[in-house]
Amino acid sequence: MRKKIFKNIFIAFTFIYSINIYASALPSNIADLVESSAPAVVNITSKREVAQGSSYGYRGIPDEMLERFGIPRQFRDMPQQKREAISYGSGFILKDNYIMTNFHVVENATEVIVSLSDRREFVAEVIGVDPLSDLAVLKVQGQDLPTVNTGNSEKLKVGDWVIAIGSPFSFDFSVTAGIVSAKGRSIQNNNIGNYVPFLQTDVAINPGNSGGPLFNLDGEVVGINSQIYSRSGGYQGLAFAIPINVAVDVADQIISSGEVSRGYLGVRMSEVDSDLADALGMKKPYGALINDVEEGESADNAGLVPGDVIIEFDNKEIKFSTDLPHVVGQIKPNTEADAKVIRDGEEITLNFILGELPVNKDSFIPAKTQSSSDPLGLKVADIDRDNPSMTNLPDGVIVSRVSPNSSASGKITRGDVITMIQYRGKKYDIFDTESFDKAVDNFSSNDKIAIHLIRSGNRLIQSITLN
Repeated sequence: MRKKIFKNIFIAFTFIYSINIYASALPSNIADLVESSAPAVVNITSKREVAQGSSYGYRGIPDEMLERFGIPRQFRDMPQQKREAISYGSGFILKDNYIMTNFHVVENATEVIVSLSDRREFVAEVIGVDPLSDLAVLKVQGQDLPTVNTGNSEKLKVGDWVIAIGSPFSFDFSVTAGIVSAKGRSIQNNNIGNYVPFLQTDVAINPGNSGGPLFNLDGEVVGINSQIYSRSGGYQGLAFAIPINVAVDVADQIISSGEVSRGYLGVRMSEVDSDLADALGMKKPYGALINDVEEGESADNAGLVPGDVIIEFDNKEIKFSTDLPHVVGQIKPNTEADAKVIRDGEEITLNFILGELPVNKDSFIPAKTQSSSDPLGLKVADIDRDNPSMTNLPDGVIVSRVSPNSSASGKITRGDVITMIQYRGKKYDIFDTESFDKAVDNFSSNDKIAIHLIRSGNRLIQSITLN
């Protein structure tokens, strides 16, 4: 009996001691951090149109009955209908009314609404996106908006405490905490990840947290929550964030030039295993093994050949092949960089002048060429003749955005090329954004104008009422 009592006392003491140890390990300033940082965190609501079809009979009559009576299938299938879908995410105000979030939060959105913790709401403009890093930059028109402080994600260490603020499952401005589990992770999800050295954390992240900030204990944003690894769709202890150093570089490029450029070597590579290391005369398996080199690209010009192993690039160690795109992608094109290479068991140094990573420039219209035309509810841009996909387009302006509630909605779509505006016998040829704006200035509210446009090679004329 006495042994049992002592045993119970020991278990209780151990339990209380463990709780105290855990409690003392938790940072004490989380509440203060949240209070000062939360105002700059936003909730994002994205609206998009999705197709919805049904093959359940005709006017409620089941397929089986229609088939029994020989009704042709074309009369059984319901036509596809469009419905509005709404998704939720998070973000934060970076600077000067610019907001950062994930690309997948605003992808194909017809309208983006940003909500602050003080209950203010704004309709946001998508300035630009970068699918390769899963990042998007928005802008709102507001006064006295709070902003975050950004830190240096390079200084983060595995084991450091981090805090996430976001809106999981639409529970606005929720706070979760955890530690950095690993750095430099390369994950593949819809072609996202090759050029992002993700931070892995055990912070509880769920749908709706995407695009929200990850703070260090100094109240600085060190990452943007982007991906989770889950078999259930919910949190399972593995979350991934984009380092803020990568995100800020992408944002600065989008804001200043409307697009993102990355360095490019022009190689195909793989990992070095222990057998390959032995065959290549290396002491241990590490680095990026070059399998092939594209002719005329940066690697070819520098003298890199198949069988070489890059172990250091631009003074950064390359432990795995996935490290190389992370390093190269953060260097601007036409920049010089040295690399340490193992060739035939000997270490040599090669000098590279980086090329530019080929990307699909149709993913967004450069922000610097956008021109706002509020009376029409349109945003248009000059045609980029350097873009191969736009080379054969006629003179005019390309539509980059249509406001959902404008008179142009449903008549003009993103990607249409406007070539002429007509009004009561007068015709205004459109060559660029300047001629477009001058033409619009000739009209008054409630005027009904005819827009001549080209869509997918077909000429159309649409009537729009100015507001």
